[in-house]
Amino acid sequence: MKQESGNSDRLKTKFWLELTDSPLLFLQLDGNPESAVPMRAHLDKDADSAVWFYVASDSHLAQTGPATAMFASQDHDIFARFHGILARETSPERRKKHWGNHVEAWFPKGLNSDAVTMLRMDLGSAEIWDHNLGILTAARMALGMDVRDKAKHTETAL
Repeated sequence: MKQESGNSDRLKTKFWLELTDSPLLFLQLDGNPESAVPMRAHLDKDADSAVWFYVASDSHLAQTGPATAMFASQDHDIFARFHGILARETSPERRKKHWGNHVEAWFPKGLNSDAVTMLRMDLGSAEIWDHNLGILTAARMALGMDVRDKAKHTETAL
């Protein structure tokens, strides 16, 4: 896959837009690959180096530590794998900011219940792939022609 230096910012922007539109991803602790579960990421437009998650306090993710998230956009044009460190979020303001009916549906005892923990994932490196290759490349692929130089991919820091 081709990696273009000027491509990185465009792919990062597209990734953030797609994650905002559909904030569902798989999250796992790096030390426990069997811990991968679907999660809803909570984003803050003013904090592009972290994402947040609500988890059950007794879940394996509440153990915190190095983690990896995998994301596919709704239209399957953007794919990403990103790494970071999960830590407990202790800010009452942050916990309240992201709370809503979509969270309370999973935690009916409420925001201040001991059963719910908010985690912050401080982001590190990422790989992002853009699979929106266009009609000409799709035709080339259907004909079995080499399209590796048409793929858009970047390794970057978030």
